Amino acid sequence: MKRYIAFLLTFVFVMSLALTGCGKANDSKDSSTSTQTESSSSKETKKEETKTEKKEEPAGDAGANEANEVSNDPNVKVINLWSFTDEVPNMLEKYKELNPDFPYEIKTTIIATTDGAYQPALDQALASGGADAPDIFCAEAAFVLKYTQGDASQYAAAYKDLGIDVDRLLKEAEIAQYTVDIGTNPDGNLVGLGYQATGGAFIYRRSIAKDVWGTDDPNVIKDKIGPGLDKFFEAAEELKQKGYGIVSGDGDLWHAVENSSEEGWIVDGKLNIDPKREAFLDYSKRLKDNNYHNDTQDWQDAWFADMKDAGAKKIFGFFGPAWLINYVMAGNSGGSAPGEGTYGDWAVCEPPVGFFWGGTWVLANKDTKVPAAVGDIIEWITLDSSETGLQYFWANGTLNGPGGTKDTVASGTVMKKSDGTLDFLGGQNMFDVFVPAGEFANGKNLTQYDETINLYWRDQVREYSAGNKSREQALADFKQQVADNLDVIVE
Repeated sequence: MKRYIAFLLTFVFVMSLALTGCGKANDSKDSSTSTQTESSSSKETKKEETKTEKKEEPAGDAGANEANEVSNDPNVKVINLWSFTDEVPNMLEKYKELNPDFPYEIKTTIIATTDGAYQPALDQALASGGADAPDIFCAEAAFVLKYTQGDASQYAAAYKDLGIDVDRLLKEAEIAQYTVDIGTNPDGNLVGLGYQATGGAFIYRRSIAKDVWGTDDPNVIKDKIGPGLDKFFEAAEELKQKGYGIVSGDGDLWHAVENSSEEGWIVDGKLNIDPKREAFLDYSKRLKDNNYHNDTQDWQDAWFADMKDAGAKKIFGFFGPAWLINYVMAGNSGGSAPGEGTYGDWAVCEPPVGFFWGGTWVLANKDTKVPAAVGDIIEWITLDSSETGLQYFWANGTLNGPGGTKDTVASGTVMKKSDGTLDFLGGQNMFDVFVPAGEFANGKNLTQYDETINLYWRDQVREYSAGNKSREQALADFKQQVADNLDVIVE
């Protein structure tokens, strides 16, 4: 997991993650030299496995899954995996370890999302088809809807067509609904799921909470900052009276506002500004005019500095999922153990509004020649809630042995039986907060253009809050940028 922290310190990745909120893993291949790397050869296929394999249906579900019986082409011995980080490829090394008779070679292609290199290459590979086409491919929150519901959704296989008993496993694993909504195609079929849970919480300083309110209890603090943003701004004023900022910059609040909106940027092919998103203009200006923050921009040096008390004034908190804690804040806290810098002086509580930020979805090519094998892999990553499933290892930090980084996962079932205590959070079990956080998130407000539109929007909001433009001019300029650069109707 150290690769996450190392790479997050690079400027290029920081800018990419600012747009997507998801790409925290190490983009291990440079986009200008995006080459294929093959994993070590898997064990030889047994002779009897050269026959067509059939995936058994769960007992008692024969009628419901009659159409789900799938088979592999016995002549295919390679599974092609495409990703923008080495995260999923590394998972498959564990899968092979757990399944020593796995008869396929995994050929991995990793292309960084930097400079937009991944999507065009993936699109071409999917369209070209053939033996080198991806069997499994990954998409992150910033562009996943393109592959589940948008322009490239025709390439994604329904999970049920891979022999996965979708309904039963979704229920058993207690997968957060927002991830299901995002991964469901226009025909109502599930085509993608993630392994992480990226529901957001409010991550706050214990020492500041005690100074202002006399307690650092998450059950108390959640009622100080919410529910609702009116209470959030009341808390901001109380913090200001003690010399603290409630957040580092307006970007900290944006992710909560963006992903708590009812609708996305595009509705029926037209630009749509959800009232909650439009209100961010006023929230941003209110934060700045009242000196409630340090006026930083997320993913810039000053933002990182506020995580270790190196800014103009001490900052109370940040909005984010567990990955922000593990792969960003911990490494920028000024220490590595309680008592060093701000390490150990943090806690998490429910946010004023439910939201999620980031995530990686795993999809399969509908034209794969080995759907049963691909289905087994995807089920292990996304829907297996047992103690030998990927998500149990991921939640407990044991994918590569004991002592790894614990993370929130898509399965509520897994988190409920896992240990989410972190020294960084003063020994708090983060799963107590992040399990319900995933249930509050809304997955029906994304579009395939979010990455670009968010850039335009955030720029115009900053112009307005800085006093460089009127509210009306900022809105007009935003609409013009969308009209000039995207195939979207702007009224």
